[in-house]
Amino acid sequence: MELNKWELEDLIKKAFAEDVKTGDVTTNSIIPAEAVTTGYIYAKESGVVAGLPVAETVFKMLNLGITFIPFKQDGDKIEAEETLAQVSGEARAVLTGERVALNLLQRLSGIATRTARIVELLTYYNTKVVDTRKTTPGLRFLEKYAVRMGGGHNHRFGLYDAVLIKDNHIKVAGGIMKAVAMARQKAPHTMKIEVEVENLEGVREALEARAEIIMLDNMDLETMAKAVEMVNGEALLEASGGIQEDQVVEIAKLGIDLISIGALTHSVKALDISLDVGEIKTR
Repeated sequence: MELNKWELEDLIKKAFAEDVKTGDVTTNSIIPAEAVTTGYIYAKESGVVAGLPVAETVFKMLNLGITFIPFKQDGDKIEAEETLAQVSGEARAVLTGERVALNLLQRLSGIATRTARIVELLTYYNTKVVDTRKTTPGLRFLEKYAVRMGGGHNHRFGLYDAVLIKDNHIKVAGGIMKAVAMARQKAPHTMKIEVEVENLEGVREALEARAEIIMLDNMDLETMAKAVEMVNGEALLEASGGIQEDQVVEIAKLGIDLISIGALTHSVKALDISLDVGEIKTR
């Protein structure tokens, strides 16, 4: 999966503005401008790596002469103490870029690792694991990229690329039928319409309105099973609402098509990754 170069560089510029601003006072005071070094990025725990091209871009935006050699590819499983990449060149650039590069690499790898763990649980089922819009502001495109690197799938990227009618929309519109009709009138014909429902009556109304996707919000297993029978393949079914890892297999067994999990991105633990530099030499 390719990352958008312009979007990535813009994000990194903002990270530099936050962390580096007018310059790395410590590094520039201690390290000569002409000094070079080689550093190694390595994992301190096992997981799935995501964000190596991001880390490379960080260093090269500080100095185009930096050489970045990845030993792994995004989406690869990694073990503790395994070396992920080598970064060589101007020592100031390596040390100044270290924290921005690692912050992004650690977070994305944490997301990929958690996603992969859930995806593996569903190996023998057709149910897909999808993310949500519960992402870090400014990092959504990277966090959703990390979900894909973990074997998951992306839900809508934003409010602009899909119709998802939720409880407040239904309340204002005066019902599911009216809300779907209004959305069909205004939304592009290429967009599917998804409706969030909280009970079987909502499932029935969404079916009658011919919604393409029906989100079962915070339903128990028994109700979801009845929803699967009612829908009978006429729409995709998505289970959502605080779903935990230990619930996904039982949900998949019901025949649910999609399980959306906000925790993939909103409360993930970063994977522990470090960078060690070797001898700093003067050219």
